[in-house]
Amino acid sequence: MPVTVLRFNLADPSPTPASLSARYRAAVEMAAYADDRGLTTVQTEEHHATTNGWMPAPLAFAGAVLGATRRITVTVSALITPLHDPLRLAEEIAVLDLLGGGRLVTVAGIGYRPEEYAAHGRDWHWRGKLQDEVLETLLAAWTGEPFRYRGRTVRVTPRPYTQPHPLLLVGGSSRAAARRAARLGLPLFPSAHLPDLEAYYHARRAEYGTEGWVMQPPARTCLLHVSEDPDRAWAEYGGHLLHEARTYASWQSAGVESAVRSAAEDAEALRREGIYRIVTPEECVRLAGEAGSLILHPLCGGMPVDEGWRSVHLFAERVLPHLKED
Repeated sequence: MPVTVLRFNLADPSPTPASLSARYRAAVEMAAYADDRGLTTVQTEEHHATTNGWMPAPLAFAGAVLGATRRITVTVSALITPLHDPLRLAEEIAVLDLLGGGRLVTVAGIGYRPEEYAAHGRDWHWRGKLQDEVLETLLAAWTGEPFRYRGRTVRVTPRPYTQPHPLLLVGGSSRAAARRAARLGLPLFPSAHLPDLEAYYHARRAEYGTEGWVMQPPARTCLLHVSEDPDRAWAEYGGHLLHEARTYASWQSAGVESAVRSAAEDAEALRREGIYRIVTPEECVRLAGEAGSLILHPLCGGMPVDEGWRSVHLFAERVLPHLKED
């Protein structure tokens, strides 16, 4: 059975406290429903200084999902780790790892928006050193033993559930990210399908004498919405998909690689591009035979909650049974 993912970032072009509260509650309820039906992963991410409520606190959201589920993996992809206090982050991830019994996966990203660093009082130009410090601190903290941190001896408790430490990957598309992962003996999560970066990572890992592996995205990543009538759904809801696609594209500088980067200026172009796809249940089953994962994005770009639930129910009732048969 392919990996089946529910993706949530809770962005909404016209957010209000009431609408965001409803979306957050719906996302946790969808995660619990997905858990009961055997989906494999809930994925969320971190962004700041936005006008549309894009998820700023993924660890808090992950805790809610882990508390509402029993089997499903929760992946934060990516956490912008240089924006976090390293000791506090070690404690929070350890507690989430205990709460979920080892079901939390964290991808440590460095970020690509100077605005986010400015909003948190972090120096954008020192982001590499900040990333080194936070990753080295996490690995030392999770041993449960005393260690030196900024000139003093500290100890972080409790120890996490997963040994030797919770699953932590280094995300990114740069050679610097690959070198960092190789040096620390951490797996690499490229932000796009980058075989050359994978080869570079393994070469550096051999030099450092460390263990590691790569979670390489497929050559083509699609974000899915399931509908019995894709033409109608595009007409009614294509603007929501376009809002997310254009927002995300506006953050990407020329050198940033992303598996879901869109160049579309309108909904028709977005549909032709094929990154955001609205498919029938039967088309979704066929896609499962071509891809290693199916990523369902039921609340994309402010999608109405009722329509999001229709997509989730169609996926669970008319797609998943065929995947389990295979």
